[in-house]
Amino acid sequence: MIAFSSLLGLSACSTVNEDYNAAKKHHRPDGFQNNYTDATDKSRLDLLRWQFERARAGLPKPPEKPTAVVAPDLKFVSANIGSAQAPAITWIGHATMLVQMGGLNILTDPVFSERASPFSFAGPKRYQPPGIALKDLPRIDLVLLSHNHYDHLDTASVKALNAQPGGAPLFLVPLGVKKWMAAEGITNVQQMDWWDTQTVKLPAGQVEVHFTPVQHWSARGLSDRRATLWGAFAVFAPDFHFYFGGDTGYSQDFIDTQKHFAARQTESLGGGFDMALIAVGAYEPRWFMKEQHVNPEEAVQIHLDLKAKRSIGIHWGTFDLTDESLDQPPKDLAVARDAKKLPQEAFDVMAIGQTLKLPRRKPTP
Repeated sequence: MIAFSSLLGLSACSTVNEDYNAAKKHHRPDGFQNNYTDATDKSRLDLLRWQFERARAGLPKPPEKPTAVVAPDLKFVSANIGSAQAPAITWIGHATMLVQMGGLNILTDPVFSERASPFSFAGPKRYQPPGIALKDLPRIDLVLLSHNHYDHLDTASVKALNAQPGGAPLFLVPLGVKKWMAAEGITNVQQMDWWDTQTVKLPAGQVEVHFTPVQHWSARGLSDRRATLWGAFAVFAPDFHFYFGGDTGYSQDFIDTQKHFAARQTESLGGGFDMALIAVGAYEPRWFMKEQHVNPEEAVQIHLDLKAKRSIGIHWGTFDLTDESLDQPPKDLAVARDAKKLPQEAFDVMAIGQTLKLPRRKPTP
């Protein structure tokens, strides 16, 4: 079945950008654009060619083995709060990661539904259940939403989080998404433009969040392509520096991001990001996907561009979105990592449900 987002990729934006700022080059009167290319747009002929070639070749091929799954360490995750909290990440699946840092429980692009689709009966279906069920999550303090695509912004999931016991988390979203959230009854929302900063102060802890550019697009219907912004998040706390890349094609944006934060990530101040979450899946065929989705080789280059200490590959193993098999990204990542002579620990993948406990950043002088 054709992914719904591919169909959206053919439509033109017919909305008015209520956040338009003529002084910013990535703003347009009807939406937003990338810094370095507009080639994420594909024609109807391109889509038909892809689907014809895909069907003729019988792609994607079934995986040789399912995505690894482990039982979540719910006892640790639930207790890992407050001043004694250790930095930790738990992969829930696709681009959904529980990040524990700065005293807070942070969730990225929460998708817990069975399908990444506007329909409950059609569209890409989840191959593995979430690593932690919604009902078993610790109380979430902060949700980071990278962009408005169905495999990253799921209506049922954000509404459930909004109704969590103890009150709604704070949702940080790209420009334009706040209006959509309000229509769903979600109001504890702050929206961000590229290079905006939010200092999140909550009883449990404090982090500084920056919204940074990546090369992608957004759409939720048939007439709102690029009507809302997309991006990545850089999150800083005294004990941890964390980067979440959302979904992206390769561009100079990652070199720009590293330069933007270089002064606060010198060797004497503890170095680069302690952890970067970088997409490694949904990349074939390259002629169709290259501008919007990195492959593992490009993901490794992003890791190097960011000067991250360690990276984890996300955006794979959960939904069949493109032509590569569900288990292909880790294989291609290993080849790309070896080509750059990186140790496995520098850029690896996780099992769904797995928790990585990570070292605290050394205090600055």
